[in-house]
Amino acid sequence: MPNILRLLRTWKLPVAMVCGVLFYALFETVLPDYDIRNDFYDVISHIIQPSLIFVMLFLSFLKVRTHNLRPHRWHGILLLTQGMLFVLASITAYALKRYTASDYWPLLMEGAMLCFICPTATASAVIVQKLGGSLSGVVTYIVLCNLMVSLLAPAFLTLVEPHSGMTFQTEFFMIMGKVFPLLLCPLFVALCVRHYTPTLSKLFLRIKDLAFYLWLFALAFAIMVTVRTIVESNIPISVLFAFAIVSMICCCMQFFLGRRIGQRWQQPSVDGEEIDSSLSPRERSAITAAQSFGQKNTVFIIWMGLVFLNPVTSVVGGFYSIWHNIINSWQLAKKNKVKN
Repeated sequence: MPNILRLLRTWKLPVAMVCGVLFYALFETVLPDYDIRNDFYDVISHIIQPSLIFVMLFLSFLKVRTHNLRPHRWHGILLLTQGMLFVLASITAYALKRYTASDYWPLLMEGAMLCFICPTATASAVIVQKLGGSLSGVVTYIVLCNLMVSLLAPAFLTLVEPHSGMTFQTEFFMIMGKVFPLLLCPLFVALCVRHYTPTLSKLFLRIKDLAFYLWLFALAFAIMVTVRTIVESNIPISVLFAFAIVSMICCCMQFFLGRRIGQRWQQPSVDGEEIDSSLSPRERSAITAAQSFGQKNTVFIIWMGLVFLNPVTSVVGGFYSIWHNIINSWQLAKKNKVKN
């Protein structure tokens, strides 16, 4: 029994992912009526998951001093790299649609577009803390990245896949309305709690790893929705396989580039932030930049694919969710092994 518990503690993320798959199978059996299942998944996607993300962000913002939320050089390099990859993928997708008769390659490039432009997952703050990176660094990038996505995405999404009535302004406000309330509301609540009820703030922060365990629940629900998206997509196996490969390449590329950028342009230490003294400043910066670039808000990928591009491309978000969580699982297991 102790060995089993130790194994579960080491591989929490894969266990949560497997639970997500089992939840999907369970609810498909327990809720045979399609409309009831639809309502159930809507509750998961629009109420439970946003609530968990809100609480996780709130707990992360409680730990960050507002004066530490300032850009560093690696933030600018990372934003520039992310923007350039998205623009290159967009131009390639546009050229393929215009100058080739096949729909296959443009679809794959649209999938790559979504992987590159998708903002950083809010849960990355939780993983960065567990790995020993900079909480203020990743939170700053989350805010900056969402702002960049709101400005850059509408310009190229309308170019690649024009929709009737969808202008730059329409898409801009749709994206802003999707991403910023979930960022600004937890920040506002955290600032109020820290300022007006410091005792309550200390009580929340005393609960060790609360945000991480909440994220495990959110991950299980995310995998459940991911499995449903892939299973019910009615897309040929060959296309699904191609999207899986595209998302894997994009995921590995972004983790790799983020790590290299973090190592090259290090973030200086900030006042009052908890740090892992066993890690060098170079390694802490590499971890922070890699998670900022590689861990994505995959629900947002699915939403953008369904609303702005060919709906088939939405499945790339499901596959990306699997890949970046496999990488997270490996990193956390490696971290735990070093500790033990």
